[in-house]
Amino acid sequence: MEFVTVSEPPLENTSRTNKKPGRPVRSEAAKGVLYGVGAYGLWGLLPIYFILLAPANSIEIVANRVLWSAIFCALIITVSRGWGKIAAALKNKRIMGTLSVAGVLILINWLTYVYAVTSGSAVQASLGYFINPLVSVLLGVLVLKEKLRPMQWLAVGVGFAAVVVLTFSYGKLPWIALLLAFSFGTYGFVKNRVGGRVDAVTSLSIETAVLAPFAIAAMVILTLVGQATLTGMGPGHFWLMASSGIITAVPLLFFGASASRLSMTGIGLLQFMTPLVQFVIAITILGEPMSTERWIGFAIVWIALAILITDMLISYRRTVRLR
Repeated sequence: MEFVTVSEPPLENTSRTNKKPGRPVRSEAAKGVLYGVGAYGLWGLLPIYFILLAPANSIEIVANRVLWSAIFCALIITVSRGWGKIAAALKNKRIMGTLSVAGVLILINWLTYVYAVTSGSAVQASLGYFINPLVSVLLGVLVLKEKLRPMQWLAVGVGFAAVVVLTFSYGKLPWIALLLAFSFGTYGFVKNRVGGRVDAVTSLSIETAVLAPFAIAAMVILTLVGQATLTGMGPGHFWLMASSGIITAVPLLFFGASASRLSMTGIGLLQFMTPLVQFVIAITILGEPMSTERWIGFAIVWIALAILITDMLISYRRTVRLR
């Protein structure tokens, strides 16, 4: 989830219902749902795409993803005449510092996720994105000193119990799931520091531009040691690798269109599509095993999420009534 507090997940938390003159609110909301389903659905299908890139390893896949995403974002910015926004962001040291940190965090997240999918751990990767909302709540307590409501505390406690059960099931700490959850949760927290001062495309452009030199260096090293596959597996493989820029940016654009039309509650509910699709793909198409203990662990995670969603809906209804 990329993108973003959720996924290859959302990158921005600036969603508000966009009431356009002459357009019914329901019509805009329906479009928002369609865009959201498109974004989270595409993020959920990423495991299939990464499997198709074999025999490329996770480092080469991520290096290409960074580089081609930067190129594709540059094309979008050129077409939309958004270079002024890039220039404004470059002049702001605080924004640049924040986005550079965000870039490192998303790099860790991408590397971990691709490694998980290509090494037969896609189920654990989906677990990471299932528990990501719980991690975000926990970060709010630890970093922002937020006070949780009783149901939020209950959800975090149930989530911790699930990690214990899954640790027993795997015979070790599910580090892939935890690294994905914490890297993406922290990424969302860092991006919140930027707020609405940069849009999604500008943000992704700067993050990938910061990482591009390292991506190029990785591709050169892989070529020198004979492990690069970009140009040695035929045109089909080349264009599959090159399309990673489009595959990264398009769901992000869909998410932006959705976020401008839906409330944060609507976006928050849709985000669970991504790990659910990933989970289904992992156990059906990829054929990863699920022991009884793992099913129990996942069931506990889903209970924690149900508690969190219930609390979110109750809080949203109270807020609406107070308006």
